[in-house]
Amino acid sequence: MKQFQNNSYLFGGNAPYVEELYENYLDNPASVPEKWRAYFDALQNVPAADGAVGTRDVPHAPIVDSFALRAKQGTLMPKVATADLAVARKQVHVQSIIAAYRFLGCRWANLDPLHRQERQAIPELEPSFYDLDEADMDTVFNANNLYFGQEEMSLRDIINALRDTYCGSIGAEFMYISDPAQKRWIQERLESSRATPAFTADQKKHILERLTAAEGLERYLATKYVGQKRFSLEGGESFIASMDEIIRRAGKQGIQEIVIGMAHRGRLNVLVNTLGKMPADLFAEFEGKHSDDLSAGDVKYHQGFSSDVSTEGGPVHLTLAFNPSHLEIVNPVVEGSSRARQDRRGDTNGSQVMPVLVHGDAAFAGQGVVMETLNLAQTRGYGTGGTVHIVINNQIGFTTSDPRDSRSTIYCSDVVKMIEAPVLHVNGDDPEAVILATQIAVDFRQTFKKDVVLDIICFRKLGHNEQDTPALTQPLMYKKIGQHPGTRKLYADKLTAQGVLKADEGDEFVKTYRKAMDEGRHTVDPVLTDFKRKYATDWTPYLNRKWTDAGDTAVPLAELKRLSERITTLPKDFKPHSLVEKVVADRANMGKGEQKLDWGMGEHLAFASLVSSGYAVRITGQDCGRGTFTHRHAVLHDQNREKWDSGTYIPLQNVSEGQAPFLVIDSVLSEEAVLGFEYGYSTTEPNSLVIWEGQFGDFVNGAQVVIDQFISSGEVKWGRLSGLTLMLPHGYEGQGPEHSSARLERFLQLCAENNMQVAQPTTPAQIFHILRRQMVRPFRKPLVLMTPKSLLRHKEAVSDLSELAKGGFQTVLADSGEANAKEVKRVLFCSGKVYYDLVAERRNRKVNDVAILRVEQLYPFPHKAVAAELKKYPKAEEVVWVQDEPQNQGAWFFVQHNLLENMNEGQKLAYAGRPASASPAVGYYAKHNEQQKALIEAAFTRLKGFVINK
Repeated sequence: MKQFQNNSYLFGGNAPYVEELYENYLDNPASVPEKWRAYFDALQNVPAADGAVGTRDVPHAPIVDSFALRAKQGTLMPKVATADLAVARKQVHVQSIIAAYRFLGCRWANLDPLHRQERQAIPELEPSFYDLDEADMDTVFNANNLYFGQEEMSLRDIINALRDTYCGSIGAEFMYISDPAQKRWIQERLESSRATPAFTADQKKHILERLTAAEGLERYLATKYVGQKRFSLEGGESFIASMDEIIRRAGKQGIQEIVIGMAHRGRLNVLVNTLGKMPADLFAEFEGKHSDDLSAGDVKYHQGFSSDVSTEGGPVHLTLAFNPSHLEIVNPVVEGSSRARQDRRGDTNGSQVMPVLVHGDAAFAGQGVVMETLNLAQTRGYGTGGTVHIVINNQIGFTTSDPRDSRSTIYCSDVVKMIEAPVLHVNGDDPEAVILATQIAVDFRQTFKKDVVLDIICFRKLGHNEQDTPALTQPLMYKKIGQHPGTRKLYADKLTAQGVLKADEGDEFVKTYRKAMDEGRHTVDPVLTDFKRKYATDWTPYLNRKWTDAGDTAVPLAELKRLSERITTLPKDFKPHSLVEKVVADRANMGKGEQKLDWGMGEHLAFASLVSSGYAVRITGQDCGRGTFTHRHAVLHDQNREKWDSGTYIPLQNVSEGQAPFLVIDSVLSEEAVLGFEYGYSTTEPNSLVIWEGQFGDFVNGAQVVIDQFISSGEVKWGRLSGLTLMLPHGYEGQGPEHSSARLERFLQLCAENNMQVAQPTTPAQIFHILRRQMVRPFRKPLVLMTPKSLLRHKEAVSDLSELAKGGFQTVLADSGEANAKEVKRVLFCSGKVYYDLVAERRNRKVNDVAILRVEQLYPFPHKAVAAELKKYPKAEEVVWVQDEPQNQGAWFFVQHNLLENMNEGQKLAYAGRPASASPAVGYYAKHNEQQKALIEAAFTRLKGFVINK
């Protein structure tokens, strides 16, 4: 065997190696020694040879693309002597092929259990691409930048080791990560073992037992409940073994809670074989039995569950989140729930609570909420210390398996490269490789607190559901699947051949599991049935409560003044913007009773009183720190400093000694993922006022799935309580179709069974009391607030400080007293900003026979309060609902029957507002003013158009 002598100073034993130097140079030229920087600078000016093979067709890093090609041309180090250059070039070629395998080896990995695609040609993985031929194969090269345990290796051994590591049953993608430490960690974990598992006989038997459980449940259900939907895991049984390893390994490393989110495929299997749901309970659901505790309930493959299991590191609490059919929408909900659990524990880096998200390959590539959720991963307000993602890669989405139709990327997981999460693709038919990859994934998450992806490439034995016939559209794919013996059998035969199992021992595993199914008992051992968790939340105080239950929201005047002083006192060396300085000064005067309160001060005093009383406040949204309309200013910025840590001051974090946390976060520019996150947080933490604020209320449209599938229906489907508050700026001020309406009508259409609260408060006192009511009353339902824009600074939308010290939130606000109750012939009911327009018109007309009432809470509808107000006007013959919104939108269709129910015989109900419209609002300001003038005129003139007789 020839030995390649490193006789150049370039490759001395103490010198940095070329590959790592060049990577560092690409990141930061100043980070490499001056001589090498000169070489690499010169390299950048050398053009690639014409007809360079392959590198421009395959996306990978510059070190393979330009470094290798220039080395091939002999132009890498133009200032080195010819003899040294020949030496250097050979070693550089070797370094280049090492880099190529790290970048591209996964393309040659043995990943597909069905072997449906031929291995593509990748010239960069062939020695000949680098002018290395058979004569070089036995030459010994420096191998110190590899982790194969040898300082020098022949080229043949290097290539064989690289192929074992990167082209076997695990295909790793990680070289796009910018942090060298993370890349080296993965390289070491893979190369030190050559990505080859080395498990004991007992470990192998445990893997087989988990595969048997996964397959056994599916076959048992298939024979007992023929044709019923269950979204079988058959073909992906290794996933259950992977989940088992995640729990065991994470528990050993200190994780005490794991929150899991997944869709339908394999969900029943996870419930029984991972979380330990009693099979008898699952069978009862198949047989149509259900609980009477929920008015609606949900199908069995949407159900969540929680349990405690034992691991070497101690008990681990497992939670499987409830999940609707909307693909991947559970992702942000799980992240929010995980963050709430971490905050409760003071687990600031995710060392005790870990989220696990399970995806389908087509959904992972196709659903935008995946990207939105990934974008939350490393942010302050939404980070959870990294998520372990598992893709059950069936290689088919419903009926689509043609790669030309399924996505525009090579892998379904390519979206995670946006956050530089490593991806471990693994062949689902190699369970030991799946377990090894799982171990690496968990360890990476725990080491770097970053997301990581395990892509288990498998297949779907049956159709999308058990009533589907996939051969209709994938005949050849399902011929291969029909011939596949099953992962469990393949592995059992392998263990038998190795002598790990006796001849019939594999069949005994099957019989044992079948017996457990027949007896309807646990298949996870041990499940801790009586374990008492320190950080468990007791929701019983909030069960079976009524929205009319009392809650004392008033705060003593002395305490209000103290709170006002605290939130208007700034550090001595802090210099706010002059406009903010005036806001703070005005608030100080409001707290002294010298000025009436505006909206921002009403909010601030609500927040301050809550955190001072032990209730945490969490408010997020795209501009919520200052407020889209600059009314809030919860985060103040020093005009002389712009450092994020020292350049800001948050008065609400400095209200009282030992106060509860106040967190305000300007969120990423997302509605769907952020709202889902906050919903998940609120379902886990009842003692925090959790608020999501839309930049404009209209933008909540982008999160409609969260509203429909979780916020409005989560309680009746799954029994999940949530006190989430939505603040949605709403009002017609002529700002056009996308900046006027928070789609009040959509929320009201979803209202039933007292599932949520929808309100449109119009004074600072009202916002103060309703925010406090959301926490101090033992009642947890979502609260949708239509918050104002123009009223934030309206001279009449103000309150006295004393209004906060008495009373509470009023569902209906009475007439201001300008109408003579004995003379009133017409009663105008309205909600929101239009009230102030109506009051101004009444004064302009100088009439006292028209009463104007505000319905501040639209749902649950305040029947008693409305009836009581109407009784004040015995001569009233006409009741008119007035709204800014078009007739087919807003509250009109919702309030009709509610008003009629409380009207007197002979009274007429009419509508005054904009005509029905396909758009939420007009875009022309002049036309907006015309419509506004017309609807105000209609409110005060003779009844026209739509009239209902009581």
